[in-house]
Amino acid sequence: MDFLHKAVKGTLLVFIGIIIGFALITGLFAASRGAFFSNVFGLNYFYDKRLQELETTADSNALTSLAFSVLESIKVRDYEALAEITHPDLGIVFSPYATINYSKCKSFMTSDIKRFGSNTDSYVWGVFDGSGNPIEMTIGEYFDRFVYNKDFLYASQIGVDCIVKSGNALENITDIFPGARFVDFHFPGDEKNDGMDWASIRLIFEEYKGSLRLTALIHNEWTV
Repeated sequence: MDFLHKAVKGTLLVFIGIIIGFALITGLFAASRGAFFSNVFGLNYFYDKRLQELETTADSNALTSLAFSVLESIKVRDYEALAEITHPDLGIVFSPYATINYSKCKSFMTSDIKRFGSNTDSYVWGVFDGSGNPIEMTIGEYFDRFVYNKDFLYASQIGVDCIVKSGNALENITDIFPGARFVDFHFPGDEKNDGMDWASIRLIFEEYKGSLRLTALIHNEWTV
């Protein structure tokens, strides 16, 4: 009986050891996998309760994938691809700051966007925060300063249908685009700059014949 008792006890200890070992290995794998995806893709998704709920739905995953695709086109200045996803009836509104002002913002239709690559004209896109001076730039200059001024494909925070960070500018996306979907790609500011160099780009999509099309590119940053 003593031998049997020791055998059972030994077997039990081995079984417990296997369970603990499996748990440790699983935890390490999950952690390393998370670090892998974070390091390779540079993604650290911004989750509040609403975003968590949205991310569990297939259409939100599709929206995020679509937004990444648009950013890829913007990064390499593939204006033909950008024109393909542009809303045919509404075009794209460009806003340099969070507050969308139709009387000051520029908007372009699909046919205009297709010619962005060869268009060297200067346009007034709004006014600079603080000085109030006109933002007079070529398309290339504006994209460098107010669309892709950071490598947003590697944004450290992403909000789906929610704004990651607001400054003191009025947020009026839902007023101007009621019912639209949007993805907010955000870089927090550097501590050595007191966080004032943060920046976001928001891609606004509206439905067109059963699919989502880009209707606005809203840039945001620290403002006076």
